Parts: sequence; C-alpha cells; structure tokens
Amino acid sequence: MSELLTEGFSLLIMGMGTVFVFLTVLVIGTTLMSRIINRFFGQPEPEPKGKRRTSTAEDLSELAAVAAAVKAVHGH
Repeated sequence: MSELLTEGFSLLIMGMGTVFVFLTVLVIGTTLMSRIINRFFGQPEPEPKGKRRTSTAEDLSELAAVAAAVKAVHGH
C-alpha cells in the first residue's frame, strides 16, 4: 500500500512540476514577445477625446420613431 502512495505522490509532483514549468515558460515567452513588439511598433497613439454627444431634438425624434415602429410591429 505504501508503495502505491509513494508512486502516487511521485506522479503528483512530476505532473504539477511539469504544469508549473510550462506556465512559467509561457509567461516569460508572452512577456518577451510583448516587449519585442512594443519596441518595433511602439505604443498606439491614444484616440483624441471628442465632444460628448448631447441629445438634440433630432435624436429624440429618431428615438420616438424607433419606439413607434417597435410598438406597431408588436401591437402593444
């Protein structure tokens, strides 16, 4: 029985070690690729902040038209 437990713990350590090493290599590889791409292509320029749209009478009339169309289709 103790031989089976020893074998089980051995497999547990080997499996978890393999996963740990794989994930570590994955993180390091992703970080390196990110740095390389940022070095060659740089950071994207931020989009200019535009004015915030305010509701106008035209927007409200469009909303009313859509609401009326939906109401007519569903017949409520």
